[in-house]
Amino acid sequence: MKKLLVFEVLMFVVALGASAEEQQKFSPEKFQADLEQYITTEAGLTNEEAAKFFPLYREMQQKQRVVYNKMHELFKLPHDEASCKRAVQRRDQLEIELKQIAQTYHNKFLRVLPASKVIGTIIAEDKFHRRAFRKFGQQRNRETKK
Repeated sequence: MKKLLVFEVLMFVVALGASAEEQQKFSPEKFQADLEQYITTEAGLTNEEAAKFFPLYREMQQKQRVVYNKMHELFKLPHDEASCKRAVQRRDQLEIELKQIAQTYHNKFLRVLPASKVIGTIIAEDKFHRRAFRKFGQQRNRETKK
């Protein structure tokens, strides 16, 4: 759940950006390349393992991104009680869908990597997103102090 929240917040921040200047600085391609390099290093993936793993990983991310976008849309609803209730219930359903996607892909990862490396990739992804979010927060704090 913590990973989900961190990833969701990170994706939200990246999507909206704090300012036009920050949006120009952010490169999704560089972010993805840095993420993949970090996972490769931290999980100890060989080139062959990385070549099998990352196409599946990117496919999982694409499916998760669709769900995250649906979650984001929920909060554009009117704020009456009935709408809020539906939004909360729908969010719960979408979170379950995210976990099902993750479970499906973790099983696919286990077919191409040893279990120890699959858990290494999961831990590395969590660490990377926490670090990226922390770094973004520090940059934002510096900019607001100017």
